[in-house]
Amino acid sequence: MNTIHLQQVLPQVFSDRDNLTSDVWHQDIIFEKGKYYLIEAASGTGKSSLCSYLYGYRDDYQGIICFDGQNTRSLRRPAWTRLRRHSLSLLFQELRLFPELTALENVLLKNRLTGYKKKKELLALFEALGIADKTHELLGKLSFGQQQRVAFIRSLCQPMDFIMLDEPISHLDETNAVVMAQLLAEEAGRQGAGILVTSIGKHLEIDYHSILKL
Repeated sequence: MNTIHLQQVLPQVFSDRDNLTSDVWHQDIIFEKGKYYLIEAASGTGKSSLCSYLYGYRDDYQGIICFDGQNTRSLRRPAWTRLRRHSLSLLFQELRLFPELTALENVLLKNRLTGYKKKKELLALFEALGIADKTHELLGKLSFGQQQRVAFIRSLCQPMDFIMLDEPISHLDETNAVVMAQLLAEEAGRQGAGILVTSIGKHLEIDYHSILKL
């Protein structure tokens, strides 16, 4: 997938707003593979909704979203499954990890579906992000910031044309945020992937091609 094209897209809950000002909603905008985008937003302006529309698990919006010219409303479940395994990666704001599994098991669960990374590569990511000692800890016992890092590692365990990260460093200190930004840029660079990062405050410091106000 090379392009994501939003044509007059607007969450249905915003349909009665007459004074909406946005670089994304109700605009004609194209996200290109290989480019990095920061989407700045106030709380409640739909940043998580945007990610959910692009990932295909919500469709309560007006307008059209196209992947390489194909309207995503025409995609059926098998097509979405392929996209989520090979083209689209998402780090959810609420993480969506399994607390009853260990940190490593949460990552391996995704990696076994894709076979994308070797175990030693995964362990190296745990090490780089300062949670090497947490690999065999139950996820539910970790802090939210530690869980964010686990979810980030999981998001890298696949081929991707685009990776979306919804407030990925809300609970991280500056040092870990810098490491995450470096790892993200390296992986995206290897794959030629596009990056979409949402933020309501602090954000990943990478070389964005475009900064948009939601």
